[in-house]
Amino acid sequence: MRVLISGGGTGGHIFPALSIAAAIRRRDPEAEILFVGAEGRMEMERVPAAGYEIVGLPVSGFDRKRLWRNVRVLWRLWRSMRKARKLVKDFRPDIAIGVGGYASGPTLKAAQKAGVATLLQEQNSYPGVTNKMLAKGAGRICVAYPDLERFFPAEKIVMTGNPVRSRLLECELTPAEAKKALGFDPEKPLLLVVGGSLGARTINQAIIDNALDGAVERGGFQMLWQTGKSDGERCASIAAERKAKDVKATMFISDMDVAYRAADLVVARAGAGTISELELLGLPTVLVPSPNVAEDHQRKNAEALSTRDAAVLVLDKDASQSLWPEVERLMGDEAARERLRTNILALAERGSDERIVDEIYKLTGQKN
Repeated sequence: MRVLISGGGTGGHIFPALSIAAAIRRRDPEAEILFVGAEGRMEMERVPAAGYEIVGLPVSGFDRKRLWRNVRVLWRLWRSMRKARKLVKDFRPDIAIGVGGYASGPTLKAAQKAGVATLLQEQNSYPGVTNKMLAKGAGRICVAYPDLERFFPAEKIVMTGNPVRSRLLECELTPAEAKKALGFDPEKPLLLVVGGSLGARTINQAIIDNALDGAVERGGFQMLWQTGKSDGERCASIAAERKAKDVKATMFISDMDVAYRAADLVVARAGAGTISELELLGLPTVLVPSPNVAEDHQRKNAEALSTRDAAVLVLDKDASQSLWPEVERLMGDEAARERLRTNILALAERGSDERIVDEIYKLTGQKN
């Protein structure tokens, strides 16, 4: 089978794409898989590092604030459409898969015009513009949230959930062993604060304002704080300056499987990929949606959990005042954390990558 996979821009698009590719390879080790990304975006490094070939398009997003810059954006889009048409013609895919992101628009549109079967994977509870535009010509739309019939043709929707990094589900350490591996006391509860691959300045500032004056120690717990690269030096120096005990600040966490296993409570953004991971692992969570995303989709993702008592929602604008009181409340209430754990586990969709590959084989009519 010849497979074209397009999209990227963030880990939330790239990780599902790589998971789908790996599931295809497990079924068919001889499958030819070609990725299409956007030049200069993170997929151009992450995909080759995972062992797959990728081609870049010069496409970029529209600038909603400085409209005059969109002349160049339209020129790049036209060039990307031409390049995508040639890619489809030369590669001759059996199926084209779009996971969202700038590159998936030109690539999937070119595939649809060439009569190639297409499958969309929508991670969010509120679809992006690209997938909404491509939905009419898609053969299947794999989703992770209910009630998306208002955006997509109902007969094309299949609930599969979001594929996640398999490594996260394979950690065999106990919570105590995981804490010890990270350099923490295995007997004390651990708060894990993550703001995504680039960090989250609002969350970081709430920690600086509320947690580094002995609040962690007084609460009887400890904290692993992923600050992100852009804010890392500032956060680490403030933590060191205030001699914050039981607090470890780091720009990146390379062993997220261990960090998740060690955590008694997580503070995180509400990207679709992150939420899928938290659901599968059954982690009590306080979600602080980023307001700087298209269609405010992170807030909608978070509300899909908070309305089911499967996570606590703190809006970004309220984080400075409300985040730490919620953390202290939950870290001091094991029963409340257990209730969140039970409810978020109930929302998990397992085997998402394999279910998506099932749909790929149905669309292509090939045996699997």
